[in-house]
Amino acid sequence: MLILSIESSCDETAAAVTRNGRETLSEEIFSQADKFELYGGVVPEIASRNHLDAIARLADAAVKNAGISKKDIGAVAVTYAPGLIGALLVGLGFAKGLSLALGVPLIPVHHLRGHIASNYIAFPELAPPFLALVVSGGNSVIADVRSYTDMRVVGATRDDAAGECFDKAARALGLPYPGGAKLDELARTGDAGKYKLTRPVVAGSPYDMSFSGLKTAVVNAIHNSGQRGEELDRASLAASLVAAASDILVPRVMAAAAELGYDKIAVAGGVAANSRIRADLKSAAEAAGKTLFIPPLRLCGDNAAMIGCQGYYEYLAGNTGSMETNGYASMEI
Repeated sequence: MLILSIESSCDETAAAVTRNGRETLSEEIFSQADKFELYGGVVPEIASRNHLDAIARLADAAVKNAGISKKDIGAVAVTYAPGLIGALLVGLGFAKGLSLALGVPLIPVHHLRGHIASNYIAFPELAPPFLALVVSGGNSVIADVRSYTDMRVVGATRDDAAGECFDKAARALGLPYPGGAKLDELARTGDAGKYKLTRPVVAGSPYDMSFSGLKTAVVNAIHNSGQRGEELDRASLAASLVAAASDILVPRVMAAAAELGYDKIAVAGGVAANSRIRADLKSAAEAAGKTLFIPPLRLCGDNAAMIGCQGYYEYLAGNTGSMETNGYASMEI
């Protein structure tokens, strides 16, 4: 089954053609990151307008580069939650129009389920059940993936997502937007033990996380250094931050996998591209005898191929939409 998929939940506009939930025939991505460097973050209204300008062109290119015609498309999949609501509605409205014009089903896809599905592209042998860690700019979730469409949240952040913490800390350190990759690069040259940063614990919820205090601790370290007239070791503060975030994420994932009896752990989302977190997860999984699945860097960020792949399994489960399907800024996985 060929699916044309659309992703527009934040500041990437993307379209892809996938086959049977595992194979990507084509993919087009328009990133707005350079446009938001001036503002230090995404401006939702501008992002929505740019999605409008790019989406039809990208969809046409995806079909052409897949070597198919529109009559070959069996369904249209689209991200409908969670994300920036204006951006989501642009993609959803376009996908509805395509579905109606082509006379094919509309498949609404949860963005985090899509991130998990990026592993199906990278690892054809992976199949549920398994434990998944999804860490991105807007979400940090540990999920029990019981089947392709049956998922339960085991743990989640109580406040900021890990990616948001990284982005805000990067901005405070004077790094350009988007800050995640720049923070990772800077951290590689620093001493991760130089700054003592908090590792919050949520009482009574061993798998839940908190990153707000960690972000505040970085900002305070920067301010304190300036007030005392001391030279700030930016690289070591970045390294200390990344180490603290990894210390929050990795033990919880391993403990949840042990409790649920899973030998397979999948990781997804933009923060999964961080070199320290990837390395710590690999070491922990190897020590515990678990098989770890982390997609290549190109599949960690937002893309439409992952939406098409998850859309295939949603379609098989009968989870299709209609012209009344709405977009949602927040929704559990």
